[in-house]
Amino acid sequence: MRIEILVKPQAHINKVEKTAVGFKIFTTAPAQEGRANEAVIQLLAEYFDIAPSQVNILRGHRSHKKLVEINR
Repeated sequence: MRIEILVKPQAHINKVEKTAVGFKIFTTAPAQEGRANEAVIQLLAEYFDIAPSQVNILRGHRSHKKLVEINR
């Protein structure tokens, strides 16, 4: 399954919100050195109850908008 997400780095809390067009992810991690991307993978893995290795960022590694593939 592929989903579009919007990432809000350096938020006050870590959470995943489902929206009409995809997901909005809030992470306390900064958008430096890939830390926000790692946090996104971890948060989505927890949300879908899967291993982090089953979450892949396909597009948008340096953007707030990302396309992510979830392998179940």
